[in-house]
Amino acid sequence: MNKNDLLKAVELALAQKWDEAHHLVQKYEDETASWIHAVLHKIEGDMDNSRYWYRRAEKMQHEKDRAEQELKTIQVLLISSEN
Repeated sequence: MNKNDLLKAVELALAQKWDEAHHLVQKYEDETASWIHAVLHKIEGDMDNSRYWYRRAEKMQHEKDRAEQELKTIQVLLISSEN
């Protein structure tokens, strides 16, 4: 996992640059990347694919969360884990 890439993917998603965020995050398969991947597919409207990634990330409890707030939560977790 590259935290800088994952943070960049979150920033791109928040800027509504779905394709760029997806391209970046799909390089990784760890829990956090899978969670971001789930949110991206939620934004896309592909809920079957989104649920697949939520299961991989073990984050099914977030399936109904608002995507923007969820991305901000992930962003905070990534930043706080750098310290």
